[in-house]
Amino acid sequence: MIKKESRNVMRERRHARIRKNLSGTALVPRLNVFRSNKEIYAQVIDDEANTTLVSSSSKILKINGGNVEGAKQVGKDIAEKCKKANITKVVFDRGGYLYHGRVAALADAARENGLEL
Repeated sequence: MIKKESRNVMRERRHARIRKNLSGTALVPRLNVFRSNKEIYAQVIDDEANTTLVSSSSKILKINGGNVEGAKQVGKDIAEKCKKANITKVVFDRGGYLYHGRVAALADAARENGLEL
């Protein structure tokens, strides 16, 4: 009997496939999203220097990140922090997740608050 791979293993495989062709630079960093059941996290990363430039999460904001409203607030917060760090354009890395629900809400909120994806 063949054992079925877990959803997270399949997601990590998708993410590796995406990351082959996607990287952030100092001029155009990468906006990475990680989603758990209760929280949502976003980081703006410069892959050339291997540094995180800006980060935000529902845990830091002390909100419920398990729903679309929480993801919108994280997207708004990451866009505001990017403005302060003089980052206007980023490459969006959905982390192997479907562009739907919380991931899409975070990206849309970041766009609405002045971040170019």
